[in-house]
Parts: sequence; structure tokens; C-alpha cells
Amino acid sequence: MQYRIKENLRQIQEEIVPYKPNIIAVTKYFDSGAIVEAYDAGIRDFGESRVIEASAKIDLLPENVRKNSVFHFIGHLQGNKVRKAVEKFDIIHSVDSFKLASRISDVCSQIRKTQNVLLQLNNAGEVQKSGFSTGELLGEFERIVELPNIKILGLMNMAPLGADEKELRELFHGIRGVKDELERRYGYKLPELSMGMSQDYVIAAQEGSTMLRIGRKLFS
Repeated sequence: MQYRIKENLRQIQEEIVPYKPNIIAVTKYFDSGAIVEAYDAGIRDFGESRVIEASAKIDLLPENVRKNSVFHFIGHLQGNKVRKAVEKFDIIHSVDSFKLASRISDVCSQIRKTQNVLLQLNNAGEVQKSGFSTGELLGEFERIVELPNIKILGLMNMAPLGADEKELRELFHGIRGVKDELERRYGYKLPELSMGMSQDYVIAAQEGSTMLRIGRKLFS
């Protein structure tokens, strides 16, 4: 199947001018051929949410694509899949508890890797989604920072489907505020904000996102 990735990417970039967040192509519903096509269009960051399926897909990629791409895990990560995720992914966006962070730290210590992570903030309070509440994150951050072999790059959130512009701006502005508070309180630099998907990426970019996770809009 042929996609219009180059044209779609150009349109997305034009819509978010003057902002220049990193665009992560979410490829969880697409095969390795789609990743290669996106790579040829200039994309170097790819997001997946299923560890086993993604691992097989990554293994099928040409060597140059594997070596020159950054692979992001963006889904809910189960404890029994941590080792495989750490082996395959450069950045894990969805660290949603101290327990998971500790498990990642343990695995990384065993294989002598430092894992880049983002902490997932559920500031919309959706019961069906995982993630720290604002209070939990402010309380647990110091313990997570002290874990070895983990580097916290920033925060991630997932806005509710169907949220209107006012709610989206409040949520995105809110996660930026939490990031600023953590930096102020702990003196720990958090350069990344992973927020915004196909339905809300323009608003997310305007509100300070540094990573947009876009699938459907790219692969249409």
C-alpha cells in the first residue's frame, strides 16, 4: 500500500509553524514497509505500543533504518514485557508508576543500559487510563530520580478523545506547569513534553509540546 507520507508531513509542519516539535510516526497499525516509506520521507522517530509485535517489526527493517531511527514505546507497559521493551526501544514514554520505573531500572542495571523515559501524567483524571495524578507525580518524583540507569527526559500525557479546545489547552498547559514545578522544586531539567496526537497536534504544539505522536494523519 502506498501512503502520502511526504505530503502529509509537509502539511503537518505547515500547520504548526512557527513551532518545531519532533514528529513521531505512530506505526502500531502499520507494517515494516510503512516504516521504511516514512523513513524515506525524512522521519526518524517511530512510536509503537505493543512490545512483541513491534520487536518483530523492528527486526524486519533494513539495517540502515534500524541504526538511524529512534524507537519510542508509547503504550501501556506490562511488567513482564519490560526486558524486551528495554532491549528494543530508545525511549519509553509511558512510565506510569514508581513500581514500573523500578522494574525498568533493575533490568537496565542487569544489561548495563541507561534507559531514557518519560513519566506519564494522567492530569485529566480518566479512570480507564494509567498514569500519575499530579499529586502522585510531585510526591514520587524524587524517588524515581534516585533510581539508577534511568534518565527522565520529561512528561507525557494522553488527552481524552472528544475533548474540546478549551479542555485540551487546559490539560496541555497543566502538564507544562507540572514540568516547570518539578524543575523548580528538584533542579532537574526536563526538556521534553510528549503530548498531542492526530486529532489535537496543532493545539499541543501551541501549548509547548516537543514531541507529537501522529499516526492516522501521516498514514492516510
